Amino acid sequence: MTRNLMFLQGNNAVSEGALYAGCRFFAGYPITPSSEVAEHLSRSLPRHGGRFIQMEDEIAAMAAVVGASIAGKKSLTATSGPGFSLKQENLGYACITETPVVVLNVSRGGPSTGMPTGPSQSDVMQAKWGTHGDHPIIVLTPSTVQEQFVETVRAFNLSEKYRVPVIILTDEIIAHMREAIEIPEPGELEIINRVKPSCSPEEFLPFDDSKGDIPPMASFGEGYRFHITGLNYDATGFPTNNGQIVQKCEERLMRKISDNYDDIVKCEEFMCEDADILVFAFGGTARSAKDAIINARKDGIKVGLLKPLTIWPFPEKELLRCSSGVKKIIVPELNLGQIIYEVKRVVKDNDNIVGINRVDAEPINPVQIYDEIRG
Repeated sequence: MTRNLMFLQGNNAVSEGALYAGCRFFAGYPITPSSEVAEHLSRSLPRHGGRFIQMEDEIAAMAAVVGASIAGKKSLTATSGPGFSLKQENLGYACITETPVVVLNVSRGGPSTGMPTGPSQSDVMQAKWGTHGDHPIIVLTPSTVQEQFVETVRAFNLSEKYRVPVIILTDEIIAHMREAIEIPEPGELEIINRVKPSCSPEEFLPFDDSKGDIPPMASFGEGYRFHITGLNYDATGFPTNNGQIVQKCEERLMRKISDNYDDIVKCEEFMCEDADILVFAFGGTARSAKDAIINARKDGIKVGLLKPLTIWPFPEKELLRCSSGVKKIIVPELNLGQIIYEVKRVVKDNDNIVGINRVDAEPINPVQIYDEIRG
């Protein structure tokens, strides 16, 4: 069978992955270094029967994709750090209303406008806690152009399956690099669509959890009349101040993620079996880490890489397994120390956990990591 190879930039691989997954609506606002996604989909979506719209700002863009999803369309928006900040209120709305949407955040430095053209991984905690209140979220962190395609498909699948926003958290390094990737044939990758109600419109309750934690989702315009609000609600979707109902509902929202950890969390383990030293790295930084590890192994140093493709929920099980017995854990990240605190929370031997941190718009290179491996 002929392989379907394409030489793609990372951002364009996300666009192609979204189309493969069935995305038919994009709303966004241009912002470096994510603008290529909007440019690509402005041309491609109409050819697939989809719709593209440039909104007046990132707030409106997030509102538009939530509305499009409620109307039945798989929806994507793309942004970077400052725009991601603006999206947070409507992202919280998607969380409480259980609206499946996918958000690509190509991180850049901050605070505020920061350095638009430089790489960063400074939005790790914002991706988890950016919108207020307890809320469910899934965040994926690809590190190759091929993974950007595949993980975008997975992002849509998880979003539809669990009725939850999914964030694809990348950085300028992999967003703008170009690699040859293989585009799967239609049907080769599983595509998941949201479960529709099987009852009559008269019997439909939009947030009825009597049959499970993930209620079927009707689309506006399909004959099912229902109410959606950002307030706490009961099974009808209308607001409630009943504390017992609110407690039960919010626990259910969180349980959708926590009870499905094994289905959601995905990691790559590289040479971890006999490692004395473990490197925990994600995104573009993981590429430098892998190169450093290969060179260290040539020098007889037993070091391995744990690369999370899901950063939230945090891959606690995998980290505990791979760190068992190691003498040192190295956490390189393009910020002044964020995910290292999660590593320290999970691995109690904090004295042997060290970070490598840069915020000068330059990548962490293999030499830096190799030097820390040698100690």
